Amino acid sequence: NLDINSKKYSQNSNDFSEKKTDFENELEKETKSHLITKYGETEIYRLDGQTMLHYKIPVPKANPSQKMIINTLKEATTRIISTDPYKIRDPLQRRNIYYQKVIDILENASEINIPKHLFSFYADSVVKEMTGYGVLEPLLNDDKLEEIMVVGPNKPVYVYHVDYGMMTTNITFYSDNSILEIIDKISRTIGRQVDISTPLLDARLPDGSRVNATIPPASLDGSTITIRKFREDPYTITDLVKMKTVNLEVAGFLWCVVDGFGAKPSNILISGGTGSGKTTTLNVLANFIPESDRVLTIEDTAELQLPIKHVVRFEGRPPGLEGKGELSLEILTKNTLRMRPDRIIVGEIRHKEASTLFTAMNTGHDGCMGTIHANSAKETLVRITSPPMNVPPLMLAGIDFIIIQKRLRTVKGQVRRITSIAEVTGVLENKPAVNIIFKWNPESDVLERTENPIYYFEIIKTYTNLSDSQIKQKIEKRINILKGLVNNNIRDLKNVSNIIQEEYIRAFSS
Repeated sequence: NLDINSKKYSQNSNDFSEKKTDFENELEKETKSHLITKYGETEIYRLDGQTMLHYKIPVPKANPSQKMIINTLKEATTRIISTDPYKIRDPLQRRNIYYQKVIDILENASEINIPKHLFSFYADSVVKEMTGYGVLEPLLNDDKLEEIMVVGPNKPVYVYHVDYGMMTTNITFYSDNSILEIIDKISRTIGRQVDISTPLLDARLPDGSRVNATIPPASLDGSTITIRKFREDPYTITDLVKMKTVNLEVAGFLWCVVDGFGAKPSNILISGGTGSGKTTTLNVLANFIPESDRVLTIEDTAELQLPIKHVVRFEGRPPGLEGKGELSLEILTKNTLRMRPDRIIVGEIRHKEASTLFTAMNTGHDGCMGTIHANSAKETLVRITSPPMNVPPLMLAGIDFIIIQKRLRTVKGQVRRITSIAEVTGVLENKPAVNIIFKWNPESDVLERTENPIYYFEIIKTYTNLSDSQIKQKIEKRINILKGLVNNNIRDLKNVSNIIQEEYIRAFSS
C-alpha cells in the first residue's frame, strides 16, 4: 500500500519550491539571450551582461505534491527490491529493473489516481533519484562536456564544454542535502564513506569518470562535486593535430622519440597545470609504443586507455577507515620493477614514487613516461628535486624530454597547446642543463623548431649508426603517415593504433 502523508514530506518541499537564486533572478532582469548552438535538447546561449556562455537543458521540476508521490514510490520500490541498486553493476540493467518496478507499482496502486500518461514522468524521476545521479544525469550523458562542477547550494552548476569552455547551467541545487544525496550515491557505488571525519572523496565512477567530492567542514560554503568525464572515444594524435595542440612535424618527431628509432626509447615527462590536457597527451604518446613492449601503468585514478595487448594496469587506493590497506603509487611503482617492464607509465607524479621512477630511468628502463604539475621545464626539475619527491639532482639526467602543455585564452576561446619541448642534456655540479628544441609562437600559433641542436640524436647515432639524413628521413616518413590520418579523418583509437602498429610490422619484417 502507498501511504501518502503530506506532513511527512513537507520538510523536503523546499528543495522543489519556486524560489530562485540571485543568479537566476539576475538572468530574468530583461536579460537578452542569443542562441549560439543547439544539439539534442541542449541549447547554448550568450547572455547580455554575462562574460560566460549559458548551457540550458530541460529540467522537469516536481511540485511538492508530485515530490510526495515520488518519495512514496521510492519507499515502495525499496521494499520490493531489497538489493542496493549500486550493487547491480550494469547501469542500463539497473535502470531497467527499477523503471519496470515503478511502472508495476503505479499500475497496481488503486489508492492513488495517476493518469497513465504521467507514468513515465514518475518512473523516470524515481529511477534518476534511486539509480542515477538526479539532475546531473543529462550532463553525464552529454559527450561534449569534459567536466561538471557543483560548487554548493543556491549556485548554478558549471560545466566545461569541449567547444565553448566554461559555462553556467540552468541547474541549481537549492539545499546542501540534495548535493549530499548524490555524494552518498557516489560513495556507495565505489564502496567508500564520506562523513565529517573523512570529508574528501577522490575516486572513479564505474564508467571511468573521475570524481572529487567535498563536504563541510572541508568546504566552507557547502558540499561540492567535480566530475571529470571519461571519454569512451578518447582523443588520438589525429585530434591533437586538428585541434592544433601539436603540429604534424612535432607529432612525427614525438612518435620517433617514443619509439626511440627502434633502439633507445626516450623518457618523457609532460608538465602543465590542471586541465591543460596532460593526461590526454600522455595517452596519445603511449599509443606510439610498439605492441611488442610490455607496458605497466600506475595511476591514482585510472584514466589511460591504451590499445596495447601486453599492458598491466595498476590503480592506487587510499587507506581505509582504520588507516590500513593503502596502496600508494610508491608501493605500486616499486612492484613494477619486479615485473620485467619494458615501459613504466605513471599517470601523475606527485610523491615518493618519483624516486623509484627515476631510479628505473637511470638503471636501463628506457621509455618511462608520466605527468607532473609544473609550468616550465626548469620548474619541473625544481619540483622533482624538492619535497616530497626529493629526487637527487644527479638522477635528472635520466629524463630525455620535458613537454610543457598549457590551457590558453585566445580570441577563439580557450585552447590547449604544447608550448615548448625541452631536453635534459646532462647534469653538471648538481645543475641540470636544459635545451629548448621547440617553442610555441603565439603570433603564428605554431610550435616552431628552435636553432638549438637536438642532443638526443647524437645518442641515437651511437645506438643505431644512423646518419643525420637517415634520422631526418625516418621522422619525415612518420610525418607522412600521420598526415594521411589527418587528411582522411582517421581518428578512432582502434584504427589509428592499427596504422601505427602496421609501421612497426613493416620495419620488423624488413
